[in-house]
Amino acid sequence: MGNPLFDLTYGLFVLSVNVYKRDNACIINTAVQVSSDPQRISISVIKANHTADMLNYTDDFTISTISQKATFDLFKRFGFQSGRDVEKFEGFDGCVRTKNGAYAITEGTNSYISAHIEQRIDLGSHVLIIAKITDMQSLNDDPSATYAYYHSNIKPKPKTDASKAGKTVWRCKVCGYEYEGETLPDGFICPTCNHGAEDFEKVTL
Repeated sequence: MGNPLFDLTYGLFVLSVNVYKRDNACIINTAVQVSSDPQRISISVIKANHTADMLNYTDDFTISTISQKATFDLFKRFGFQSGRDVEKFEGFDGCVRTKNGAYAITEGTNSYISAHIEQRIDLGSHVLIIAKITDMQSLNDDPSATYAYYHSNIKPKPKTDASKAGKTVWRCKVCGYEYEGETLPDGFICPTCNHGAEDFEKVTL
């Protein structure tokens, strides 16, 4: 029996910001339309992300909807490294500057929406943002990638390591990182994608 929360349907989006002429982005799985007049969306962002820090200094952002044409490289670039350590857009040409200054991702996505923040709600680990849409554009007709599609078709399948045969490892369900040991340390955070212990599953090899 699994976790019912994992049965919820999530989309996948690249959230981009530009603050003081610096660009950054991260991948989020919560973005929904919440009103039609005026057109508003809500997004949820992990507060530990550098992108969330930058949103404290701007009210404008752009989200790009990831499509099924996306490759794992897109997730590695925007999801598995921190903007505190690297310039995520360095050497990346699959993007365009939007009217609000943030980048829209055009590679492995099917549309983008730019918005202006009207409300922020602190939810503990995450911040919930309500924002008014200021611009949006469809890029192609490629179907959107769901969280389930990412796990089934984009994320590389774990490789069996003969040296770990008979041992217990904890595998990150987001990126596949493996921690060897009977239990995860308290407060363990994945060193690859920064997700917590709740996103690990126990696997006996």
